[in-house]
Amino acid sequence: MTRADTALPLSARASVYEESLPALGRLRLLPLIPEADADLVYSWVREERARFWGMRDLSRDEVRDIYLFLDSLETHHAYLMSVEDQPVGIFQTYEPLEDPVGEAYEARPADTGLHLLLAPAERPVTNFTPTLIGGLIRFLFSDPTKDRVVAEPDARNGKVIQRLQGCGFEPGPKVQLAEKEAQLVFLTRERFESRTA
Repeated sequence: MTRADTALPLSARASVYEESLPALGRLRLLPLIPEADADLVYSWVREERARFWGMRDLSRDEVRDIYLFLDSLETHHAYLMSVEDQPVGIFQTYEPLEDPVGEAYEARPADTGLHLLLAPAERPVTNFTPTLIGGLIRFLFSDPTKDRVVAEPDARNGKVIQRLQGCGFEPGPKVQLAEKEAQLVFLTRERFESRTA
């Protein structure tokens, strides 16, 4: 990614992953550019529906600074998701062994973590979330050193927990993290491949 990317429309920005999703179109994962994407991200995280994301009370610059910090890490990555060159949310990945969640369960080097925030939909699309998550999981498992995905949604966020379980994630323990009680959920490569075979 170059500084020139900050002025480019989404369609012209470099992606780390692309896939054509059935009935949705082309999914692209674009490295999030903290300054260029701050207004968009800020508009999403301020909404009531994003309360579990934990940024509703932050200023635009504070949100940008969080993503500048993430951008400085080699173990954590933030992406803007686009479908048919329209932004549809934030996708973050991390190494559990290098994250506080790794102290709350027996994390393994082959684990990879995800955070997902979907943007408000202009119009509902049938099966949008499971189809999108399928593409994200394929991206995570494109790394042959990874064989299990972990997510740790807020334990009160029943909607997201249910959606992840509907995509094949299996519940683990509830754990106390600094900012929340989290419900760990796991998806192994073997389980994912058996469900999509």
